[in-house]
Amino acid sequence: MTKLEVCCYSVDCALTAEQAGADRVELCASQADGGITPSYGTLKLAKEKVAIPVHPIVRPRGGDFCYSQSEFEVLKSDVACIRDLGFPGLVVGILDSEGHIDMPKMREIMALCSDMAVTFHRAFDMCVNPKVGLEQLTQLGVARILTSGQQQNAEVGLSMLRELNQLSGGPIIMAGAGVRLTNLQKFVDIGLSELHSSAGRQVPSSMRYRKAGVTMSSDTDFDEFSRYCVDGDIVAAMKTALEFSDQLSRTA
Repeated sequence: MTKLEVCCYSVDCALTAEQAGADRVELCASQADGGITPSYGTLKLAKEKVAIPVHPIVRPRGGDFCYSQSEFEVLKSDVACIRDLGFPGLVVGILDSEGHIDMPKMREIMALCSDMAVTFHRAFDMCVNPKVGLEQLTQLGVARILTSGQQQNAEVGLSMLRELNQLSGGPIIMAGAGVRLTNLQKFVDIGLSELHSSAGRQVPSSMRYRKAGVTMSSDTDFDEFSRYCVDGDIVAAMKTALEFSDQLSRTA
């Protein structure tokens, strides 16, 4: 069965994804940064409220994936916290300054993770050699790699995704970035068993009073009265399409 992981930026979105049929949630904060580590309160509530597997991202900041020693210490503390809260897995990725998988740091992370399933996130798409990276992550024992095939979106990266999937004898290759209802069959057709999507839309704020001329953002064009949320109808439609595709493949 092809699994659908949904990227969620709140517990409410995670619950929406669960109710719509998602198989797993990647839990993040800060969509503008591409996802950073959720707060302790968010982690605790998600563990209490969400029944499907939740894999929090562990990323101390936005930007690149080459971390200072203090950032790495923060990252390790967050991994330990997520482990101790009882999550079944997490999402992480570290590169060195030359664009290689940072094996010494990743070995420390893997040792901290105990029996949690580790997804190496789209830091993989920034590494200098994806085939060497795949070999290294296989050695580390990561469960899956979230990747767009080293392209801006996964549909453009289909060729690389196919090749990685054929080469991988260990980690699951999970397509992410621009995976949506209109193109998901393309990823199924190349043999991928897991897909990752935000499956969302912008929703307006519930605020009726809106103070003019004052913003909390350094980007003065940023709309503070809307936010990105998971769309349950989109998740449900994607799961229905995947289930139909699975049924066709079994009867073919």
